[in-house]
Amino acid sequence: MTFPRRNFLIGVGSMSVLSGCGALSALGDATTPLDAFELRAPDLPQAGRMLSRSLSIEPPTSSGALDIDRILIKPNAVQSLYLPGARWSDKAPLMFQTVMLRAFEDTGALSYVGRRPLGGTGDFALISEITDFQAELSADGNTVSTRIRLVARMVRESDARILARRSFQAMAPAASTDTLDVVQSFNLASDAVLNDLVRWGLEVIGLRLPVA
Repeated sequence: MTFPRRNFLIGVGSMSVLSGCGALSALGDATTPLDAFELRAPDLPQAGRMLSRSLSIEPPTSSGALDIDRILIKPNAVQSLYLPGARWSDKAPLMFQTVMLRAFEDTGALSYVGRRPLGGTGDFALISEITDFQAELSADGNTVSTRIRLVARMVRESDARILARRSFQAMAPAASTDTLDVVQSFNLASDAVLNDLVRWGLEVIGLRLPVA
């Protein structure tokens, strides 16, 4: 679906109709069905061995504009809108928690990866904040790129000590303003962030993934 050329936008805060950009359209009423999309976990190399360690991945925190299942797109630095006719399969932070979990788990590096500690106690916890998770429209309205930025902290569960902190960011261009291409650009940016995040997280815990 290509963004319709109309001068109607839906703002994030009040959800009132605004004017000023020809690349997005009004969202319609609450009963309008929306196509659902989700991100995939990246293909990372398998770890050479498994550590007898557990990792719980907490839901990332985020601002109110991101803590929703709508796909955020910014036509400029001061305006936040939602992509018409499309949504994520879950609220963006919860969806990203799922792909983080899958990315760590798929490496086979840890004996347990989950949303909460196994048996009430665990070894490590990954705490994060999503500060950017949006598509960005060019000034002429003809091209889109995606930006994802995550601040992560690895915490030792036994004493709640923060072992390491790092921010991760990636941008990826969309092939067109078609919805599928915009979602694919989210996947490309997500893959880059998760590749760096998983490698960093495992190194903090004590294991280095092989270079792909």
